[in-house]
Amino acid sequence: MTPSNPVDAFFHVTERGSTIAQEIRGGFVTFFAMAYILVVNPIILSNALGENPSFGFPDIAAGTALVAGIVTILMGAVANFPLALAAGMGLNAVVAFTLVLGSKLTYQEAMGLIVWEGLLITVLVLTGFREAVFKAVPLQLKTAISVGIGLFIAFVGLVDAGIIRPGGTPVQLGINGSLAGWPALVFVFGLLLTIVLYVRKVKGAILIGLLSSTVLAMVIQAFAHVPAMKDETGKVVNPTGWGQTVPELSGNIVSLPSFGSLGQVDMLGAFTKLGPLAVILLIFSLMLADFFDTMGTMVAIGGEAKLLDGHGNPPRSREILLVDSLAAVAGGLGGVSSNTSYIESSAGVGEGAKTGLASVVTGVLFLLSTFLAPAVALVPTEAASTALVFVGFLMMMQVMDIEWTKPEIAIPAFLTIAFMPFAYSITVGIGMGFVSYTVIQVAQGGARRIHPLMWLVTLLFILYFVLGPIQSALLG
Repeated sequence: MTPSNPVDAFFHVTERGSTIAQEIRGGFVTFFAMAYILVVNPIILSNALGENPSFGFPDIAAGTALVAGIVTILMGAVANFPLALAAGMGLNAVVAFTLVLGSKLTYQEAMGLIVWEGLLITVLVLTGFREAVFKAVPLQLKTAISVGIGLFIAFVGLVDAGIIRPGGTPVQLGINGSLAGWPALVFVFGLLLTIVLYVRKVKGAILIGLLSSTVLAMVIQAFAHVPAMKDETGKVVNPTGWGQTVPELSGNIVSLPSFGSLGQVDMLGAFTKLGPLAVILLIFSLMLADFFDTMGTMVAIGGEAKLLDGHGNPPRSREILLVDSLAAVAGGLGGVSSNTSYIESSAGVGEGAKTGLASVVTGVLFLLSTFLAPAVALVPTEAASTALVFVGFLMMMQVMDIEWTKPEIAIPAFLTIAFMPFAYSITVGIGMGFVSYTVIQVAQGGARRIHPLMWLVTLLFILYFVLGPIQSALLG
């Protein structure tokens, strides 16, 4: 079909079997599924500010939105891929609790390591090494990565919504095995509504479910005045309260942003304080987590959008990886931690997004949220999590493409899928799949069939799994 307008032609919307309306809708869904980061990232990083900081929570919140907006628009315009980026969950915790509180770096020195990590990955992309590693991975192992991420994000959604919690057993349903409290009702309502709309083939089912549950949450809060689950120190004071955000508006809905976190970076301080070897190991651990999370995420998104080629590779994979690498640098320079590709983008793909136009829409919404942070904060985690759980189902359907009758494929695939939610880490799941695949091939006498890069990555993952003892011995 002939493109109907320049936007269609630039993003290949019609060519990929989508429409501009689908792309816009997908961009909105992805934004709302990710909006929690505008609140959560400042909460986590505020732990690393120390006494008498020159900037604070509002600055980090505005910086988080600004950097996410810029790099997500860049992903859409350069890579034409429906993938959004923002400050990475997990990586921000490493900054706050490992680099600053653990290694005694300043906030600025920690951000300097983030920049170094981003620059290193950028070099690996420009030399073709990162893309070569990605293409060396067997196709069905990539499929397992996608399925595992589906389970992972479903688990993340259930935990964030308080539906699954720690208890007498490692995890349990709600509170002592029961669902209790208004927030749980909001989640159940949103998920069931999404399911009903989906099976009825209603367009925009995920977005309608998310927004409807948000409206319900606001109505409940207006009449019941449910407090937050945790206080300012992170202590649980009300198990049936709201999780990460409370759906009520306080103050003005529009506020001028403050960008005090921008430029809060010290590129050399960590080397002086810890020494080159310890810094290299810290950068290596950051790089591995960032390196493979993104590879798994772009496979999952590409698979859900049906954009992968016969070898399981998405279009413009080098451009995708390059933008993602530069986003890590941008996050460090912006003082908001490494920005990385978000698996929540799958929520938008579930609404039909197939091009970078959806990413541009998401990026613009992030930029607007620098002024509308109070409105963004109205979406409670319990509402946003419905999209994550439902998209987990959509991604799980790819499990049929794995040859479960072949143990050399099935065992690495199983370990990949299982370890992502159980270890609460995409990187760990990928690592277990890579290591087990290599071991099985050697056991079957197929060592020569293993790509040299798979050997290298397997060795790096083995080092990654024992990095803690190595760091302890060196920093001793």
